[in-house]
Amino acid sequence: MNINLFDFNLPEELIAQNPSEKRDESRLLAINYKNKMFEDRHFYNIIEYLKPGDVLVRNNTKVIPARLIGVKEITKAKCELLLLKQIENDNWECLTKPAKSLKVGARVDFGDGKLIAEVIEEKDEGIRICHFIYEGIFLEVLDQLGKMPLPPYIKQQLCENERYQTVYAKYEGSAAAPTAGFHFTDELFSKIKEKGAEVIDITLHIGLGTFRPVKVEDTKDHVMHSEEYEINEFAAERLNKAKQENRRIIAVGTTSVRTLEANISKYGCFKPTKEETNIFIEPGYQFKAVNALITNFHLPKSTLIMLVSAFMDREFTLEVYQHAIEKKYRFFSFGDSMFIYGKN
Repeated sequence: MNINLFDFNLPEELIAQNPSEKRDESRLLAINYKNKMFEDRHFYNIIEYLKPGDVLVRNNTKVIPARLIGVKEITKAKCELLLLKQIENDNWECLTKPAKSLKVGARVDFGDGKLIAEVIEEKDEGIRICHFIYEGIFLEVLDQLGKMPLPPYIKQQLCENERYQTVYAKYEGSAAAPTAGFHFTDELFSKIKEKGAEVIDITLHIGLGTFRPVKVEDTKDHVMHSEEYEINEFAAERLNKAKQENRRIIAVGTTSVRTLEANISKYGCFKPTKEETNIFIEPGYQFKAVNALITNFHLPKSTLIMLVSAFMDREFTLEVYQHAIEKKYRFFSFGDSMFIYGKN
């Protein structure tokens, strides 16, 4: 499909620069895509759309302060690294800037010798494999010297780094947050469980795909970068049981969708595994795992709006987005959300 089919005009003032004061008081657009109807609500109203037996699947990855700003050891030129994925031991795949000056052997100091990165391999698109030199525990050093890797459209650093985490973030490894989960509170999860819905955790560490725009004209030419995910035995067992009993599986965020769909597409059922996926979901894809979706409003011409368009029809998706713009919903990472349902 032509990438321009997923374009829309978004006023810049609708790009949320800060999270809502209270997580569950953000706005919610509840969308029945089968009936082509939608309602303007608040996120705490999500409880009204859930049923006993529903299975809510959330991505419990935790964002690391993956943005490092330092200087080259010899020239003292400023450099920036974004940690994307741990390869092995102290070697990491990094997105670098300026990449041209970071050749094999270049060393970047991020804090008076407390943390040094040495480039050991050059890859395309500004990616380098770096070996890190430090004393102590790497994540503790990173906490001292790193910054939260906020998207480029957010112009200021957060006062509280925890607002760029979900309340259920557990396993460190992401270079970005699964932002659909920002709207949940512990109290809301308690109400969801009281209603008889299950909450299941899976893990997908978000990497380069989040930061790379689609640069091709035809979506068939776009290649997704792989990301590591894990589904444990308990999660697989509960998900298979829900499928057998024809209960709704509701994905919290597009990362949960991609994890579930990648797993069931490969194995025919939910299988406990720890592996990588580069699944790319666009219109024409037949969903096998997910019955409903909670997600934020996404960038024009992004793989995320393509995924949503695959779920509820491209033209209707753009109609929904136009309604959100007219009603001044807040967009992107710190913005408002949608609950998309219709099956079951």
